[in-house]
Amino acid sequence: MLTLGLDMNDDSLAGTPKRVAKMFVKELFSGLKPMDNEHSSFDNKYNYGEMLIEKNITLYSTCEHHFLPIVGKAHVGYISNGKVIGLSKINRIVNNFSKRPQVQERLTIQIVREMQKNLKTQNVACIIDAKHLCVNSRGIKDTASSTITAEFGGEFKNKEVKENFLNYIQLGTIFH
Repeated sequence: MLTLGLDMNDDSLAGTPKRVAKMFVKELFSGLKPMDNEHSSFDNKYNYGEMLIEKNITLYSTCEHHFLPIVGKAHVGYISNGKVIGLSKINRIVNNFSKRPQVQERLTIQIVREMQKNLKTQNVACIIDAKHLCVNSRGIKDTASSTITAEFGGEFKNKEVKENFLNYIQLGTIFH
């Protein structure tokens, strides 16, 4: 802040260094703390054998190259081989890996690997569509572009299963 020539005696800036440090540690990079890696999975007692998808999971991350925000949506699906996971746990996994300095490619893979570990199946897919403020607000300043990454495991590598997943995440959901 001193390098920027900001007056650190100004009342509005006096606590800023501490606030910024606290924001990074407790909020933006809270995913760097070890998480409860074993998210509760349960026996699939209903024998549900089709795809389960949690879509439009809001994610906020930070580009590790520029420390600027990444904002987007994750779509995560799995096909049970005997285990299911609480729906909110999927959102928590996305949130945890998002809350750290990150690149989108690695984030996508980390989400899939964590789901595979917890569900004890390879049948997991994740697609992320996100805006990178390092692209949108600096350099090229392309405000319309977004970045899409995908990782497919197990049955999701099958063309028909992958197409079904892609079709499902495009469905519009309207709640009244």
